[in-house]
Amino acid sequence: MAEFIAKRLADYGISPLILTRGYAGGDEAKMLKRHLLGGPVKVGVGANRVATANLFFEKYGYVDYRGSKFFERTYLDPKMGSHVGSQKIGAAVLDDGMQHWSLCRDLEIVMINGLMPWGNCKLLPLGPLREPLIAIKRANIAVVHHADLVLEQKLKDIKLVVQEIKESLPIFYTRMTPSYFFELRNISTKMHLGAVLDAVVLCVSAIGSPYAFVRAMEKIGPLFVDRFDFSDHYSFQLKDIHMMRGRLRQLEDKFGYKPIVIVTEKDYDRDPEILKHLHPFKVLVLCSEMQIIPCNGCNEDSFKSLLKELLEV
Repeated sequence: MAEFIAKRLADYGISPLILTRGYAGGDEAKMLKRHLLGGPVKVGVGANRVATANLFFEKYGYVDYRGSKFFERTYLDPKMGSHVGSQKIGAAVLDDGMQHWSLCRDLEIVMINGLMPWGNCKLLPLGPLREPLIAIKRANIAVVHHADLVLEQKLKDIKLVVQEIKESLPIFYTRMTPSYFFELRNISTKMHLGAVLDAVVLCVSAIGSPYAFVRAMEKIGPLFVDRFDFSDHYSFQLKDIHMMRGRLRQLEDKFGYKPIVIVTEKDYDRDPEILKHLHPFKVLVLCSEMQIIPCNGCNEDSFKSLLKELLEV
């Protein structure tokens, strides 16, 4: 979502700065930098987001678009962005920052994992919640992610909980859509998703929602999908590589040909070198993008319109 918003702002000539903590080696930050390379979006990494932002402001300068007619001009003609944009930072996008209370913000978007929205409804360390659900009142927009993998009734239940807390809160629904693969040893070459049709694959991931990753792979159409799940941001060790190789040999014996290892971009960016120890098994990296699912009149266009409206005040 941070990348999605930054790209939308860049479309209108605003140079955004994404601020991320860089947790566990900065796998997400590395992925963002690769995706946004050569564009106007900047990525600042550091536990102290204010200090990181100040370094970028000193280097590039900043401009305040709030309350200006800038959006009005550029929204009608997105091509204007390329003419009026500058290196000066016009917006800061704070990744995973709802609990960063000390930092003032103009817009708050709360992301809800549709696969496990509230966990056991308990706060850390007894559950996954960092704040009580009443904190949703601070949000301007709610987004239910992985909505394509959730039954309609569960989506209705999530919506009811949100609206009981803040009835007027706009709710959008998103999914991760696979785009292409690249090979571990040749990241500049995009491979069609059909590269794994009728293949045997082993999905290896250390991400927050491994089920979504595996389900996406199953939809592409391999002959067989096996999986190894690790905790989010986990750094693979040599002992893990040996374990993976053992599973791969078992799959090769069972099906008669070499299986393919599939990892996510986050797993690749965490440590691309250690994955090379899986040779001679092929390792492919799945690249996906977040998309807004049209639902009840809410779509990408209405999201952009709401974003514009909220940032103009």
